[in-house]
Amino acid sequence: MSLLTPDAKTHTDPGAAASGAVIPDQSRAERTTSHEVADFPVPSGREEEWRFTPVDRLSALLSDEPTDDHAATFDVSSLGSLVGEPLAPGQAPRGTAFTPADRAAVVGSANTPEALHVRIPVEQEIADPLRIDVHGNGAGRRSNAHHVIEAGRHSKALVILDHTGSADHVGNLEAIVGEGAHLTVVSLQRWDDDANHLGQHDALVGRDATYRHIVVTLGGGIVRVNTNVRYDGPGGDATLLGVYFADAGQHLEHRSFVDHNAPTCTSLVTYKGALQGETAHTVWVGDVLIRAEAEGIETYELNRNLVLTDGARADSVPNLEIETGEIAGAGHASSTGRFDDEQLFYLMARGIPEIEARRLVVRGFFADVVGKIGVPEVVETVMRAIEVELAQAGE
Repeated sequence: MSLLTPDAKTHTDPGAAASGAVIPDQSRAERTTSHEVADFPVPSGREEEWRFTPVDRLSALLSDEPTDDHAATFDVSSLGSLVGEPLAPGQAPRGTAFTPADRAAVVGSANTPEALHVRIPVEQEIADPLRIDVHGNGAGRRSNAHHVIEAGRHSKALVILDHTGSADHVGNLEAIVGEGAHLTVVSLQRWDDDANHLGQHDALVGRDATYRHIVVTLGGGIVRVNTNVRYDGPGGDATLLGVYFADAGQHLEHRSFVDHNAPTCTSLVTYKGALQGETAHTVWVGDVLIRAEAEGIETYELNRNLVLTDGARADSVPNLEIETGEIAGAGHASSTGRFDDEQLFYLMARGIPEIEARRLVVRGFFADVVGKIGVPEVVETVMRAIEVELAQAGE
């Protein structure tokens, strides 16, 4: 049995239709994955994977180019002895959880000869957050990166990947979550306005393991992050959370794919975003595949978008494919809307000025997903950034 949303069954691109070509939307499981650059032509924008993305502005990031040695600075000093020897392409455990699924990921992987290897020892709990700080040193400079985080059996750790400055950055990350381990990965995109960032984050979640992936995108001209999860045994749990706020001229795109390939696993995907300003554009595409062998699983995905001004656009596409009826539950929801006039009226009727009332509504919109983040350092960063965005809107 296959259950897909109406938009996901077949997509005919207007440009392709004009030329007589029709590009069908295939099952998510049938998409190309490969470590060979030649398997991924430079996209035209008519492909299903790229139809929302302004690929005409990404030629530098989609080219098969090495890293400019001065493009970005990487600070991993907080990792200390947890850093192992760098991993070459094909050198285990690199590639255990990660296989490129688009042009950006494959050229980034091919042009990262040494991947950072972070090892969380078996049964060890790391109390303090571990940080990987990436700072771009100039607009238009090409940076490639690949990070491998290996959480040993019954270990527990939090890793924060923070992006600042400006660069043309391709960043890949793979998380290998061992049996019974608890791993949280936070990816912050706080780039300058002239930065572009394409990334693929893959996780392999072991038996009875818990994985949390939190993506917060507040800066950058074009940012596109693909988050993918599959399971390495029954009982795994994955939570994917996202917060984003787009201003005029920004394109912020988030895609998630949860591949339920093992029984009695769970997943929860929750992304919320706000948009303001002319040509502000956000995209969320959520795919969940429940394979025939994934009996007893439970999954839900949710996307909410709040459009604050005219001229902003939010695209939201949830997809759900089910190959077995023996599941505990599966569902999805998506909505895009403007301010609730009744909420504004209620607040203003009690003497709250309109600007402050709008800020309260936006804070309330984000409150539940921000509350689920559970990392004080990240929560404070998000709320400060939202306040800055709202203050600019009121100027």
